[in-house]
Amino acid sequence: MTITLFIPCFIDAMYPRAGIAMVHILERLGHKIVCPADLICCGQPAFNSGYWEEARPIAVKTLETLRKAEVIVIASGSCGAMVKKFYLELFAGTRYAELAKQVASRTWEFSDFLVNKLEVTDLQACFPHKVTFHDGCHGLRELNLKEPPRALLAEVRGLELIEMSEAETCCGFGGTFAARFPAISTAMGESKCVSAIETGADYIVSNDLSCLMHLQGLLTRQGAPMKTIHLAEVLVQQ
Repeated sequence: MTITLFIPCFIDAMYPRAGIAMVHILERLGHKIVCPADLICCGQPAFNSGYWEEARPIAVKTLETLRKAEVIVIASGSCGAMVKKFYLELFAGTRYAELAKQVASRTWEFSDFLVNKLEVTDLQACFPHKVTFHDGCHGLRELNLKEPPRALLAEVRGLELIEMSEAETCCGFGGTFAARFPAISTAMGESKCVSAIETGADYIVSNDLSCLMHLQGLLTRQGAPMKTIHLAEVLVQQ
């Protein structure tokens, strides 16, 4: 199939390697990948801050760009929830309501797409390290993506998954929340780091690079050797 890959703006600007890993994985599975230049931002920062009127023009551009997409794969549980769930609220009662429903029905978060759409878990990946997994809030609570990433990690050669006690606890990033309440955000992130470090893992893996960016910053400041890595970057290694 032809897959429209939606790379969130912060991944495009700061962590392109995760998007590149997804392209390699999906092409290995025999699919054609397109990534429209106009597909830039889903409008979530403004939406989450309560500025719905400001979010709509950005979201409309995204909807129009995705209008004819066969299937959409998003490299983030957070942005995936925006398109699949929150667009339905944002455009309720408007002329874009039906298009929002159609686009939402064709949108998948990366791990969900592999496991539940393509029915693929074994990508012949090899990553000989101990890892622990962080469940991003939107992926876990809005998209119910607890099992797909773990099903994929279970098939990775040499990988040992060690669950942390606070796997489902928020890391404190929350996009604009971190900017508005930096002290609270930092305290939440530090608690998450403690839980991760206690596992003895080498890496924190997640579907959301926004969370990983936050946690890596805290780990680095603490002088901790633990690193963060996106799920796709694990799965692409052979």
